Amino acid sequence: MDSIAIQLQPTQTEKDIEKQSGQDLNEVIDYAARAQWLRAAVLGANDGLLSTASLMIGVGAVKKDKKIMILTGIAGMVAGACSMAIGEFVSVYSQHDIEVAQMKREGKNLQRQKKKLPSPYKAAWASALAFAVGALLPLLGASFVTDYKVRLGVVIAVVSFALLGFGALGAFLGKAPPVTSSLRVLVGGWIAMGVTFGLTKLVGSFGL
Repeated sequence: MDSIAIQLQPTQTEKDIEKQSGQDLNEVIDYAARAQWLRAAVLGANDGLLSTASLMIGVGAVKKDKKIMILTGIAGMVAGACSMAIGEFVSVYSQHDIEVAQMKREGKNLQRQKKKLPSPYKAAWASALAFAVGALLPLLGASFVTDYKVRLGVVIAVVSFALLGFGALGAFLGKAPPVTSSLRVLVGGWIAMGVTFGLTKLVGSFGL
């Protein structure tokens, strides 16, 4: 009987394997969470890039003044970053409350489990910062060019290269084909800027 009992007990090697498996699982979960945050940051930067550039090009369709274009871009960057931060804060906080309520129903240790939940404040800051970083690219591209047509061309060129980069990075994080994803993001960005420029030009032609 003693020998049977000894055999039923897990050996040290089995315990080590179980411990290693648990560590590997935690690492996979941790890397997945990091990838998700990084992908959200890339999307936020892409949003800031395209939104700000479209605003600047739209205003540039009716106003050739460099100062007006730059001020429009700055206003768009600040407004967009604040909007992203507030939206992300509300979204993550709502998810946080749902998770906490579920933990209470399941009788889990709240102090320990809460540490694993994403912070609404960090999410808000990360979204605002990502948007602002993306928005800075077209602003920097337009800041050092005086000629109107050259300035528009520089903004479009800077945004195009950045869109390709963000598209490729997003594809890498999402395990998607990089070329197809990059071209999709690039064409979508061109359409957004073209529509904004064309409609603003049309409205401006009526003398509003």
